[in-house]
Amino acid sequence: FFGGSTGIIYRQFSITIISSMILSVLVALILTPVLCANLLKPEAPDHEAAETRFRPLRSFFRWFNRLFNRVRDGYRSAVAHILGFKLPYVAVFVLIVALTGFFFMRMPTGYLPDEDQGALLTIVQLPPGSTQEQTVEVLEKIRDHFLNNEKETVQECLTVAGVSSAGGGQDQGMVYIKLKDWDLRNSPELKAEAIVGRAIPVLAAIRNARIYPVIPPAVVELGMARGFDFMLQDRAGLGHEKLMQARLQLMGMAMQDPRLASVRPNGMEDTAQHKIDIDWDKAGAMGVSVSEVQNAISVAFGSAYVNDFIQGGRVKRVYVQADAPFRMLPEHLDHFYVRNRTGGMVPISALATSHWYYDSPLLERFNGFPSLNFQGEPAPGRSSGEAMKVMEELASRLPQGFGHEWTGLSYQERISSQQTVMLYAFSVLAIFLVLAALYESWSIPVTILLTLPLGVIGGVLASTLRGLPNDVYFQIGLLTVLGLTTKNAILIVQFAKVRVENGMGLIEATLEGVRLRLRPIVMTSLAFGFGVLPLAISSGAGAGAQKALGTSVLGGMITATFLAIFFIPLFFVIVSQLFGRKKRAPHEA
Repeated sequence: FFGGSTGIIYRQFSITIISSMILSVLVALILTPVLCANLLKPEAPDHEAAETRFRPLRSFFRWFNRLFNRVRDGYRSAVAHILGFKLPYVAVFVLIVALTGFFFMRMPTGYLPDEDQGALLTIVQLPPGSTQEQTVEVLEKIRDHFLNNEKETVQECLTVAGVSSAGGGQDQGMVYIKLKDWDLRNSPELKAEAIVGRAIPVLAAIRNARIYPVIPPAVVELGMARGFDFMLQDRAGLGHEKLMQARLQLMGMAMQDPRLASVRPNGMEDTAQHKIDIDWDKAGAMGVSVSEVQNAISVAFGSAYVNDFIQGGRVKRVYVQADAPFRMLPEHLDHFYVRNRTGGMVPISALATSHWYYDSPLLERFNGFPSLNFQGEPAPGRSSGEAMKVMEELASRLPQGFGHEWTGLSYQERISSQQTVMLYAFSVLAIFLVLAALYESWSIPVTILLTLPLGVIGGVLASTLRGLPNDVYFQIGLLTVLGLTTKNAILIVQFAKVRVENGMGLIEATLEGVRLRLRPIVMTSLAFGFGVLPLAISSGAGAGAQKALGTSVLGGMITATFLAIFFIPLFFVIVSQLFGRKKRAPHEA
């Protein structure tokens, strides 16, 4: 039910999980009883199990069963010891919760993991006033670098002059690099990250050009490059010149900060422009209309659509404009005339004057304020969330009157971070209400909720050890871990609760529950763990998202299985002793 692109990702996973759960319920209620009736039939005295007909399998299963029985008995003894010394283990649990909170708060934040999408993008900006020929020359040097020095990784390049993510102009250009298939780029030095790392120092040596090789974002529709998208705003009406000064100041601070990398202004530089001032009073005195003057200048130096004609069976358009030799210089304005009301020809130079001035060719506004766009990336080993905090810190040092906003992926990341607390709270509340309906009790669900941090710590530690941030896929993985932890707790608590209701002592019922339910807990967890293992070690397209999700789920599953199983019976006994009602055995009724 969340909005934005984060909500779309959540909905995709929730629909998938809910659909699989519905199918699982149908199988469990309809097919499983039928299979049990057909497979679990009474055996004849001389019947030999299928798995024991082959000597290797028979030996393996006997060895495995003996080993598991010893583990089960040792586990029961350990739980009995824990139940005899509750207070020290409660202190251990409090320590685990504190460590979970400590590591969780220290995790770097992010939105979506970086992905090797099999393509790169190089943004090129030359000094203002550069010609298209100069731009093409730089683009060819960039293309030659990738095609000659990256033969193992680059398949082809496409150069485009006259346009870039910053805007259009003769001094702008882009290079699209298509990489070879992921199967041919298995080693780390052949990944997109490594290619960009090698290209940055080489392309920086090209003079008179700013060249930025970048990796496309995980969601292409939300930007041109990975990293952050920062908008510097003039909120006090200080003017374009002050805004440009603030941009230079912010750029200087960002380039000196080791926590940031590839920080660049994403916009057109101020350039020389030629302005024509028309004296409308003089034009009126000479009988020349405003539209005639504007139309003449527009057609001469630009173009105008006239009509269509047919050539070779195809319809083509006709445009008129002054010939190239007569519209290249400002002085050529003297060659053009307009007709007045009496039919006479009046030179435009008699009505207008022109002059050069320095200004921005593109005036950008964001949320109603004059703005300038910055793009950049976190330094190696840093996350996008850390980079955003650094940019906010640097922006706070600017003079009063300047503000900032986030756009693109950065805006979605900020929204996602604000929704995280609500997401976890809603999930825990849903678990509590479902358990309360299952057990018809408000106290027993507390037993299961207390075990949730024991699964979370595994996901947090696993992601931290692999250097993964707290992003959307990590959050989805933690939600999955909460469900797995709840499942393991239910297997023990449900069994022990039924035994207590049938008259068995609390401690005895708990120990019997852990002894009989250990095998299904371990086996189902192992099956799930091996199922998500390919995600945690994946490579190729989409590997970033798969690793983030698989790592958090696998780590959480490990601690939810091999750590929580010791605390589930402890919490069940403590909660039952504190809140449970004493019941008489059936024979005492």
